[in-house]
Amino acid sequence: MEGGAQYNPRTVEEVFRDFKGRRAGMIKALTTDVEEFYQLCNPEKENLCLYGFPNEQWEVNLPAEEVPPELPEPALGINFARDGMQEKDWLSLVAVHSDAWLLAVAFYFGARFGFDKADRKRLFTMINDLPTIFEVVTGTAKKQVKEKSSVSNHSSNKSKSSSKGRGSESGKYSKGQPRDDDEGLEEDDEEEHGDTLCGACRENYAADEFWICCDICEKWFHGKCVKITPARAEHIKQYKCPSCSNKRARP
Repeated sequence: MEGGAQYNPRTVEEVFRDFKGRRAGMIKALTTDVEEFYQLCNPEKENLCLYGFPNEQWEVNLPAEEVPPELPEPALGINFARDGMQEKDWLSLVAVHSDAWLLAVAFYFGARFGFDKADRKRLFTMINDLPTIFEVVTGTAKKQVKEKSSVSNHSSNKSKSSSKGRGSESGKYSKGQPRDDDEGLEEDDEEEHGDTLCGACRENYAADEFWICCDICEKWFHGKCVKITPARAEHIKQYKCPSCSNKRARP
């Protein structure tokens, strides 16, 4: 299959990287490439499956011919229900089956390469920190971020007025690196932002990464995603994310 060259991830980190790549490809099929995906799922064709690949590509194709297959197979015949349902309901159904397939593939690798209880738990925790494909497709993930943002913004406003030695603009970015005299604040920061998603890549907040908050839409971003370094952030009085900057630029 195109983009489907097989390889065998053997560590928890490698399996998680494989999971994220396949997940990104399937999200692309069900969101940004949805028109192409919809056309490919013609009910007149044979049983079709949606495959995601580690290189973040996707493909609609017939199931593998070998029995048993090299990897667990995705849901079969997703095209048959396309015209019998509302499009958004059909896409949501495909998303649910895609989530189930991703978990099956990840834990297939875990079983094949002998992950113990601790490894399996760590893998599931890493996977569970990401929104499901269903949550992304239905918009549930955005709602969760919005609700979290309203809570974290309130806490952030309080921290801006009470923080010392961080500067008046310190509330808009988080460096993540722990400091000896402020370990308690770092732990609170991770708890406060743990469910926050990057506005660009949709990945979760992590305490060891630099983040910056847009002063216009109040969304958080990985510094690497918006090409802002900690040193540069020190000199920004009001940060505008790319989306807000583009809106302002329009006549």
